[in-house]
Amino acid sequence: MKRSLSFAIIIGLASGSSLAAPLGLPPAPIPADNPQTPAKIKLGDRLYHDKRLSADGKVACATCHAEDKGFTDNLPVAKGFRGQTGTRSAPTVINAAYYTSQFWDGREPDLEGQSKGPFINPVEGGLENHDMLLKKVRADKQYNRAFKQVFGVSGKDITIDHVAKAIASFERTIIGGDSAFDRYQYGGDDKALSASAKRGLELFRNKARCVSCHTIEQTQALFTDNRFHNIGVGFKKIQGKEARTAAAFLQKKHNSKVNLDVTVLTNENISELGRFAVTGNMTEVGAFKTPTLRNIDLTAPYMHDGSLETLEDVIDFYNNGGRVKETDPVSGFLSGGIKPLGLSKQEKKDLVAFLKSLTTPKYAKLAGKQE
Repeated sequence: MKRSLSFAIIIGLASGSSLAAPLGLPPAPIPADNPQTPAKIKLGDRLYHDKRLSADGKVACATCHAEDKGFTDNLPVAKGFRGQTGTRSAPTVINAAYYTSQFWDGREPDLEGQSKGPFINPVEGGLENHDMLLKKVRADKQYNRAFKQVFGVSGKDITIDHVAKAIASFERTIIGGDSAFDRYQYGGDDKALSASAKRGLELFRNKARCVSCHTIEQTQALFTDNRFHNIGVGFKKIQGKEARTAAAFLQKKHNSKVNLDVTVLTNENISELGRFAVTGNMTEVGAFKTPTLRNIDLTAPYMHDGSLETLEDVIDFYNNGGRVKETDPVSGFLSGGIKPLGLSKQEKKDLVAFLKSLTTPKYAKLAGKQE
């Protein structure tokens, strides 16, 4: 029932080749070569939830990105094929349509590219190649009818690109604004936020400097700058050997073909290199994409490695200048804006109150929480 409810809510956002924008967000960008249609979104929904498209028949996109968990899994790191775990947390799919790159390290430019990877990752879908997935899809009469209707192809003519486009179309309908913050900021409802949340918003914009990366604009708020920053998370794992680890990875990448999808989820040290593993730019060692803060109250634990359990832990981490404890060492690759904030206990509570005001009611309902 949860899936049916979720789909009924989400599909209502789709209208022809565009998506209606909820309060606080711009229209979701749609690629010219993959326009939205109700039939395509419906096909993508089925593919997204189909556990048969994994090696053991137990893992689907929705396994790690579940509707009733804020489109994540609420685990520190994702669990996939045969219960294996990787090195990174499953980010929420909500508002992924607005990202200019996908995955924590931005190694794919769009949702079409992103959706292909997990199927053939040994710790996610576990398939050896996409041919195994296509064999299952092509053998399904209902899928054949749907692909014929949507793309004009069936049987052996169905490709992984068709599958990816359908899933990406569905994922682009998973968007959420309409939060208490939006009603206050963009809807003119002064009573939408509590006094504590209003103080938190002021801190967010000024003393706490959150808005530097989690952007708020005059008519919309993505709560991400779509850039990559080293904020100190995961630093201890490669402390003192960052440059050596980076050099060794570059050498391996130069001498052989490196599958980033596999490497970053199976090698903990390489995973902590972050954006550097994609670009080879030493200024991006340990840098990870700024996630949206929308619906963050539904998506614990936090950070790329799931190392911070609560919003209070996150605020403490930033307050300590990118450290769990004030006595912890600081990464030499830390982004320049990460410095101790000097927040009081009340100010930290106010920031948490504001972050909780960013929840979209329909997703709170799916997760069994009140806004």
